[in-house]
Amino acid sequence: MAKEIMLTAQGLKELQEELDFLKTEKRTEIAEKIKVALSFGDLSENSEYDEAKNDQAKLEARIAEVESMLKNAKVVEENQIDKTVINIGTKFELLDVELKETMTYQLVSSAESDPLNGKLADDSPVGKAVFGHKSGETVIAETPNGELKFKIKKILKK
Repeated sequence: MAKEIMLTAQGLKELQEELDFLKTEKRTEIAEKIKVALSFGDLSENSEYDEAKNDQAKLEARIAEVESMLKNAKVVEENQIDKTVINIGTKFELLDVELKETMTYQLVSSAESDPLNGKLADDSPVGKAVFGHKSGETVIAETPNGELKFKIKKILKK
């Protein structure tokens, strides 16, 4: 049995939209590339055809990956999120103790992860460190660059 993937409602919606885009617009675009490349003739020396077929293989792999994620998805409902500890779906403010910088994140599954846009994966070093902790607690994240110390400033209600 495949591993259950925890998603926020927004994450589920984004994956569904990505799948729709890949199956419609992206497939059509790549089919057109293949058609154009075939018109160039001799396939043995046709780099455009090889590139288009590689793009097609990558696309089909991503479609299969997204379909699998959606099949195994469990949506974390907003009203099910415990607002006293950090878990999937929780938004929180985090202070980097060394840099004295405060950042706002939402803990999400790795399928939704986008750290530059405030979505921190639960299986990332910082995500693992904060998971299950409360506002006011200090945590240590074991990163490839060494230990980082963070203080959970507050858990946001929305």
